[in-house]
Amino acid sequence: MNEIELIQNKIYEIRGQRVMLDRDLAELYGVETKRLNEQVKRNIERFPIDFMFQLTEKEMEDWKSQFATSNSIKMGLRKRPLAFTESGVAMLSSVLHSSLAIQVNIGIMRAFVTLRQMSVLPLPENNAELRAEIQALRKELNDILRDQNDINEETRMQLDAITIALAELQAKPKEEKPRRRIGFIQDDK
Repeated sequence: MNEIELIQNKIYEIRGQRVMLDRDLAELYGVETKRLNEQVKRNIERFPIDFMFQLTEKEMEDWKSQFATSNSIKMGLRKRPLAFTESGVAMLSSVLHSSLAIQVNIGIMRAFVTLRQMSVLPLPENNAELRAEIQALRKELNDILRDQNDINEETRMQLDAITIALAELQAKPKEEKPRRRIGFIQDDK
C-alpha cells in the first residue's frame, strides 16, 4: 500500500464532507493527539466550522461501528474527536512547524486531490444503468455541497449579526439611575 492509499484509508465522509480525524492526523505527523489539539486550540481563529468540527456522540458511535472487528481503534477515546476538512488539514501546516509535518501535509493534499479526481471520472459508455446511478449520485452530492455552503453562509451571517449587536451593546452608554440610600434614615421631625 503506497502513501496516498494509506492516507485515503484515513479519510472519512462525515456530514457530507471528506474529513480526517485528529488522532489519524497526529499519527501521520508523528505527534500525540493531545499536542495536535493543543496547537489547534492555541490557533482556534484559524479553524472556522467549515475547516474543523467536533464529532457528535452519534457521529462518534457511527464511526466506531465501522470498525466492529477492530477494538484497537476504539481504545483510548476519552473525548469526541475533531474532524478536519481538506481546508482544515491545509491550515494545520501553518500551526505545525516541522519538516515532517510539511511532507505529511503534501501527501494528505495529494490524497484529497486524488479522491476528488476519482469523483469526477468520466461516466462509463456501455452501461446505461450505471451511468444513470452515477449521475444521480453526482447530483445528490452537488445538492449536499450546495446546501452545506448555504448553511455555512447563513451561519456566517448570523455570527456577523451577533457581533454587530454585541458591539452596539458595548458602545451604548449605561444609564445611571438615582440610587436609593441604604441604611438608617433619621427623621428630623
